[in-house]
Amino acid sequence: MPTLYGRDDREDTETIPFFGSAAEAVDLPKYKLNQEPLTPTGASRLIQDELLDEGNARQNLATFCQTYMEPEAVKLMAMNLDKNGIDKSEYPRTAEIENRCVNILADLWHAPKGEKFMGTSTIGSSEACMLAGMALKFRWRDWAKEHNVDPHAKLPNLVISSGYQVCWEKFATYWDIELRQVPMEPGELSLNPSNLNQYLDEYTIGVVGILGITYTGAYDDLAALDQVVATYNQTNDTQISIHVDAASGGMYAPFMQPDIKWDFQLPNVVSINTSGHKYGLVYPGIGWVLWRDEKLVPEKLIFNVSYLGGSMPTMAINFSHSASALIGQYYNFIRLGFDGYKEIHQRTHEVAAYIVTEMQKTNRFDIINDGSGLPVICYKMNANAPEWTLYDLSDRLLMKGWQVPTYPLPADMDQTIIQRMVIRADFGMNMANDFIEDFKQALLDLDSARVLFHDEEAPHTYGFTH
Repeated sequence: MPTLYGRDDREDTETIPFFGSAAEAVDLPKYKLNQEPLTPTGASRLIQDELLDEGNARQNLATFCQTYMEPEAVKLMAMNLDKNGIDKSEYPRTAEIENRCVNILADLWHAPKGEKFMGTSTIGSSEACMLAGMALKFRWRDWAKEHNVDPHAKLPNLVISSGYQVCWEKFATYWDIELRQVPMEPGELSLNPSNLNQYLDEYTIGVVGILGITYTGAYDDLAALDQVVATYNQTNDTQISIHVDAASGGMYAPFMQPDIKWDFQLPNVVSINTSGHKYGLVYPGIGWVLWRDEKLVPEKLIFNVSYLGGSMPTMAINFSHSASALIGQYYNFIRLGFDGYKEIHQRTHEVAAYIVTEMQKTNRFDIINDGSGLPVICYKMNANAPEWTLYDLSDRLLMKGWQVPTYPLPADMDQTIIQRMVIRADFGMNMANDFIEDFKQALLDLDSARVLFHDEEAPHTYGFTH
């Protein structure tokens, strides 16, 4: 009898075509280890087949995550997969590259010359937000002790737009923080500065401004938030400060909207995070967090660890991760430079503008965000709405491989159903033309359809939105 693993003595694994081999003769065990090993070719081929029915990442308009890198970058990253990026004593050159990346970001974000900035790489923005949030909480706790505020009388709170990314909900849950959400309002799909004061008190550890709200792509008005916080601190015995969640906009705005003041140019902005794997153009797995001054990072968050014969300071939550994405970020920085990033983002912006123009010609949609800031397009059905819904449109587009999420806005606006497209660097004008052809065909198909599956369906999320 042939074995599953292609190790039968009667089989010449060098000459027998794979699809005629024993490995293709039976189903692959899925929920426990094989008894015997597979050949490398067999294992690779079988896993490729398992993934055949997954979506094409390049057609995924739901994700902010980068879905293309140059072959040279991929090769360089593969060469460094085996390095633990946390181990700075064993890999000092990698540590120096991380330091260079932090300096590059500090320069992009206008770190003040008279202060000593500090930063680190992370596993995406989620870990970065955790670190920034903990720094806010620890500093507030020290302030509370100095001002005779009982830190246990009630939960400390963090003020943020209701359009926050889910990592902030995780932070609040893990570290016992009340997440005070400023609701979105019609015509104000970001944090409204005029409403901010009513959410602040002596238990507020900080305010989070978002540069690229996940739901819509809109920017919070950080300059206005800074003014509100400054005035509040002058009239109250507090030290409320701002953290900027720039997961999406942190490596886009410096190139495309250099006149917007959102970063360390604002005196009450104490920390910023970004995702290198979004508009930093690196594959998923790299984030960054920076503080404008090292004094803003409580000493309790920095650990000096004896590791592999050396002593190294670390503040990361995760103690083991590959250096590959970090190397990929540095590759992009030196490969593209400022002008290269700007050119790529400019083309992305132009593609977003083209898609919006073509959508408007259909006279079916109200554009909520036109991609003029972050290249994220959001829209809802207008007064000319047909019998079908945006959920039906998502279904129809998926038939051509396009993943376009449909979902309700946050609380207080959760009856408003929108669709969102994230335009990334690898979505060029040629692909955009193909998409628009499929998009318009989907409208025609739905108009003539006899069966509609989402009629009167309650608002829910279709597709991955974060």
